[in-house]
Amino acid sequence: MTILVTGSAGHLGEAIMRSLRASARSCVGIDIKASAFTDHVGSITDRDFVREQLRGVRTVLHTATLHKPHVATHSRQAFVDTNVTGTLNLLEEATSAGVDSFVFTSTTSAFGSALTPAAGEPAAWVTEDVTPIPKNIYGVTKVSAESLCELFHRKERLPILVLRTSRFFPEADDDAAVRDRYELANAQANELLYRRVDIEDVVSAHLLAIEKAKAIGFRRYIISATTPFTRDDVAELRRDAVSVVHRLFPESASLYASRGWKLLPELDRVYVNALARNELGWRPKADFQHVLDSLRAEKDFRSALARDVGSKGYHATTFDDGPYPVA
Repeated sequence: MTILVTGSAGHLGEAIMRSLRASARSCVGIDIKASAFTDHVGSITDRDFVREQLRGVRTVLHTATLHKPHVATHSRQAFVDTNVTGTLNLLEEATSAGVDSFVFTSTTSAFGSALTPAAGEPAAWVTEDVTPIPKNIYGVTKVSAESLCELFHRKERLPILVLRTSRFFPEADDDAAVRDRYELANAQANELLYRRVDIEDVVSAHLLAIEKAKAIGFRRYIISATTPFTRDDVAELRRDAVSVVHRLFPESASLYASRGWKLLPELDRVYVNALARNELGWRPKADFQHVLDSLRAEKDFRSALARDVGSKGYHATTFDDGPYPVA
């Protein structure tokens, strides 16, 4: 069974290609950029290119996209072309080619403004039932592409699973205040409490989705590290997240202090991965307890795969005021 991986030069695409090749699975990587994990260079906006690459393919893992960091540097039309038209090209040609399953990589950014409660409100408890309120062209086009996926399942009976992934990029936060207050590892360790996932776990979710797609048909899943919090914690998380973390993980205070790290004073959201764990049988390895275990052992909490893929950036240009410009 040949697996087509779009966006093979990107963080996730490379990670998937590394994993598939390591297990000797038949796979083809495509991207607009040449790389060691790109077998064919071309754009998903090119219908003829897409058609050619789908010959003999049984599964599509569609990770290619313009991301949030591109909002300030790319036109809205470019987002529509890549994220919507490119996805439509893949769906139509996958249907024509008789592909068995299609996995679409989406994003928790699709929830947009639904992630930010009003002042004084509890942290948002974010499950798949939350209605997205996109706040930029990135979110709009990812939600649109998700809807195309749902349409093709309904009309063409193509088995499609949509994976809304939380943060897994290794680059620094685009928020200067976060960069100033927290060193990179500290910030990303904090995020594993509520809004981050290790790339190795993202890959495992995609590989499970291949296996489960035909039986499930269509579903959206949040792919984020398993949070230690419950819905009963959301009010206190907004007021005093440090107290909640110290209550659940008493050793976190000393382990953080030994590194000079700080917890976030409040959390505005919590991503809930229960549906993916229950229906896909997904068992993410990296969570906050893993962070603490790694600190105690004086080890890097990132997976070997995350370290191997490393930082790629999103632009050929470097920017004076951050890792990428903010629109």
